[in-house]
Amino acid sequence: MGITSRMIPTEDASARKREIEEKLKQEQETLSFIRENLEKSDQLTKGMVSILSSFESRLMQLENSIIPVHKQTENLQRLQENVDKTLSCMDHVISYYHVAKDTDRIIREGPTGRLDEYLACIAKIQKAVEYFQDNNPDSPELNTVKARFEKGKELLEAEFRSLLTRYSKPVPPILILDAISVDEELEVQEDVVLEHLPEAVLQDIICIAGWLVEYGRNQDFMNVYFQIRSNQLDRSIKGLKDHFRKNSANSGILYSPAVQTKRKDTPTKKAPKRPGTIRKAQNLLKQYSQHGLDGKKGGSNLTPLEGKDDVLDIEIDSYIHCISAFVKLAQSEYALLAEIIPEHHQKKTFDSLIQEALDNLMLEGDNIVSAARRAIMRHDYSAVLTIFPILRHLKMNKSEFDSTLQGTAASTKNKLPTLITSMETIGAKALEEFADSIKNDPDKEYNMPKDGTVHELTSNAILFLQQLLDFHETAGAMLASQETSSSASSYTSEFNKRLLSTYICKVLGNLQLNLLSKSKVYEDSALSAIFLHNNYNYILKSLEKSELIQLVTVTQKKAESSYRELIEQQIQMYQRSWLKVTEHLTDRNMPVFQPGTKLKDKERQVIKDKFKGFNDGLEELCKIQKGWAIPDKEQRDFIRQAQRRVVSDAYRAFLHRCANISFTKNPEKYHKYRPEEVEEMIGRLFDTSA
Repeated sequence: MGITSRMIPTEDASARKREIEEKLKQEQETLSFIRENLEKSDQLTKGMVSILSSFESRLMQLENSIIPVHKQTENLQRLQENVDKTLSCMDHVISYYHVAKDTDRIIREGPTGRLDEYLACIAKIQKAVEYFQDNNPDSPELNTVKARFEKGKELLEAEFRSLLTRYSKPVPPILILDAISVDEELEVQEDVVLEHLPEAVLQDIICIAGWLVEYGRNQDFMNVYFQIRSNQLDRSIKGLKDHFRKNSANSGILYSPAVQTKRKDTPTKKAPKRPGTIRKAQNLLKQYSQHGLDGKKGGSNLTPLEGKDDVLDIEIDSYIHCISAFVKLAQSEYALLAEIIPEHHQKKTFDSLIQEALDNLMLEGDNIVSAARRAIMRHDYSAVLTIFPILRHLKMNKSEFDSTLQGTAASTKNKLPTLITSMETIGAKALEEFADSIKNDPDKEYNMPKDGTVHELTSNAILFLQQLLDFHETAGAMLASQETSSSASSYTSEFNKRLLSTYICKVLGNLQLNLLSKSKVYEDSALSAIFLHNNYNYILKSLEKSELIQLVTVTQKKAESSYRELIEQQIQMYQRSWLKVTEHLTDRNMPVFQPGTKLKDKERQVIKDKFKGFNDGLEELCKIQKGWAIPDKEQRDFIRQAQRRVVSDAYRAFLHRCANISFTKNPEKYHKYRPEEVEEMIGRLFDTSA
């Protein structure tokens, strides 16, 4: 047992030793392998170092050989480039010496039809000029190309003028009317474009203008531009005026049939509104001026011919439309000018362009004012009716007018305000003189209506005031323009309305005073009352039928009731004329008697006289008053009925008192009329046809 136990450790140690020896052997083999590889690596490294050293040596040799060659090649290339540049420069310089010859044909033939080529040619000449100025200013070639450049510029200026002259045409009147007309049925108005030049021509003109400004150093073309376009603007407006004269008088329309046919695919446009129906008023007022002011027919030297007034209406329409046309055409001209003329010259050129047309319009306006002034001096107040529609139109368009002329000279912008002021002044003068003429119209017996109807003065005054109603804002502002009080410093619409109301009340007051004076011409107070009644009633009815009553009540609240009181007073005055008839039917001087008592001769005569007085008075008044007139049927019937009732009642009462009295053997001699017959006779009063 003991030997066995000792042997076991010894075997383990031997095994362990063998294991260690095997590992040691493996490590030694690995170490030997590494050494061999290291030796191989050293050998390879030494070989690579040797190769690199050899390569480096060769590269140095190559570099030493190539660098001189490279430098030599670079120098050769530089020399070649210098030679090429020199040759190119020589060619460039030589080309300047040939520019005059090369461009001669194109310059001589001009730019028409080939503007781009021509401008390219001019550019070559310009460069030649710059070259010789910089490099050889004393050379004869400089003078040659300069002369050629100036010739080219002249031909461009000539082409600019030629294009503008050839293609600038007056705008047709129909197109202008389309541009200024307003169709109330259309919510969005069509914007009519006024094309003054064909697009291709416009582009050529813009191109030439740009070149002349940038290279030509020339502003003369701007004068050429405004002269040509100014002439066309003026011709366009004159053409519109001629269109009115030729067409409006005959057809009363502003569009020719040809144009209407042309537009059959488009909505029909309404013709612009005429400035007011003033012909009737002018005729009547002229007639009044012939009769009512100087007391003899024909004193005003005016003949109210229908044809003459037609011409006047056309002239007014024409002038109003020409004002609108000027604004529209001027705006269109500025839009065209802005594309052609440099910005800092646009306002001045535009100012010059519009002067002729604007001056002609202002001159025509001044002539209208002068004609109105001469007419007013002849007491022809219808002339103011000519001014009203024109003045209203001028004031309505003033803001657009001012906007169009913005930037022009002060003298240009002040022309329209000056004309407006002149029209307001002469208009206000006419209004005031008309009011005075109403007050001072003479009381001529031969000029009084024999039937007591409405006087010519009354109808003319009301007609004149009704015309003012159509232009109440203009008339109010016209009166306000003459005010010097501090309250007039701000002409509000309400202030102007009060002034016009005051004026109308003044005219009506003057008319009332004059009518009262005229009524005294009648010897018969009853006819005088009928005359005043008719005139007052006519005034009241006229005020009520129009909006004049609304203007009157602005300053005279009780005007309507005042006229009704005046009318009632005249009715009462008229009714007094029947007192000399009805006084015979009263109990005054009537004998007192008992039934069955025989009357004395004196008492019978009293009754006879009463019957005779009544009969004679009734017949006389009916004969006289049957020739009088009360045009208003309602008033005529009212006065008849009232008078018939009063006389009939008194007559019936009188007959009743005399029914049982025996005052004559021939009662039918005195009792000529039954009450029904009396009523019938009174019912025929104021009936000239009966």
